[in-house]
Amino acid sequence: MIYGILAMVGGIIGYLKSASKPSLISGIISGLLILIGVFRAARGIASGLWVVKIVTLLLVIVFIIRLVKTKKIMPAGLMVMGGVATLIGVFA
Repeated sequence: MIYGILAMVGGIIGYLKSASKPSLISGIISGLLILIGVFRAARGIASGLWVVKIVTLLLVIVFIIRLVKTKKIMPAGLMVMGGVATLIGVFA
């Protein structure tokens, strides 16, 4: 759930810092999808966990690419580390 909130907050910060509408839209959508997946999984709906896994994996891939290009820990490195930790927790 923390990673979903982090994605949404990151999208909002990206928008506020550089007026990046793609950051805002992708952050809100991916964060909401993760939160919806978490709540569905908590209710025993297996597809909820798959939503979390898929969205998190996609975010990790996107942010690895961004980290390689920018070589900046914030926000790409933070999102990669958070995503990997989330995936480890989900698959454990």
